[in-house]
Amino acid sequence: MNKAELINAIAENAGFTKVDAKKALETFLTVATGALKKGEKVSLVGFGTFSVVKRAARKGRNPQTKKEIKIPAKKVVKFKAGSELATIK
Repeated sequence: MNKAELINAIAENAGFTKVDAKKALETFLTVATGALKKGEKVSLVGFGTFSVVKRAARKGRNPQTKKEIKIPAKKVVKFKAGSELATIK
């Protein structure tokens, strides 16, 4: 499902117009991104939790040249599925 399909599904299931569904989705994304940038967690009960974790610096290898490279430390977003989402069969 892509963003347009998600907007259509939200509009259909919630009885919103597509414009309102798009605003709601974009607002959620903006708010969630802002919270993650501040280092906060975003928890949606039953769906999952988004959090920011620091990935340590490490050594890697360029697959073309086989030369060893240094990969710097960075922050990445991590997602942990909630109980309802994890039990989907």
